[in-house]
Amino acid sequence: MQMQREACMERYAIYAGSFDPMTNGHIEVLRASFSVAERITIAVGLHSDKQFFFTLKERLELIDSVSKEVFFDKADRLDIITFDNLLVDKAKEIGACLLIRGLRDGSDLDYEMRLAEMNRLLAPNIQTVFLLAPPSVKMISATLVRQIAAMHGDVSHFVPEGIVSALNKKYNSFL
Repeated sequence: MQMQREACMERYAIYAGSFDPMTNGHIEVLRASFSVAERITIAVGLHSDKQFFFTLKERLELIDSVSKEVFFDKADRLDIITFDNLLVDKAKEIGACLLIRGLRDGSDLDYEMRLAEMNRLLAPNIQTVFLLAPPSVKMISATLVRQIAAMHGDVSHFVPEGIVSALNKKYNSFL
């Protein structure tokens, strides 16, 4: 077990999700995150009760590849990890004091506000930062991307090119 750090680094953020797959919406939230954080860790959640389309290894490889391509000039400020505990506990463990959350609409806000309040009770020193998705990506969700790809629709407007290729390859392997 790793020792938890006592204090968080002020401009160190953690951005968590399942990223199954990473979408342009995720990319835009990450892009905005660099304006509030010096360092960002992408934390890929391991949920034992959830079925994933991409394996953990595939998700990590895709996130790494896309991140290096899109954020090549900021690669030294970006890390990728996994976690299977409470996000605030993982934030404490790595020394992050900002939780980055993307918002697409009012229903996201309602849900995320409840999470933020619970996290504040669990870890008062860790703040949640909400970043609004630009209109061009507000409608994107990983679930919708997977559904469109499953029907052999064009998802190139919703995910980076490497993800399009991975989706096509994976769905074509089922045929």
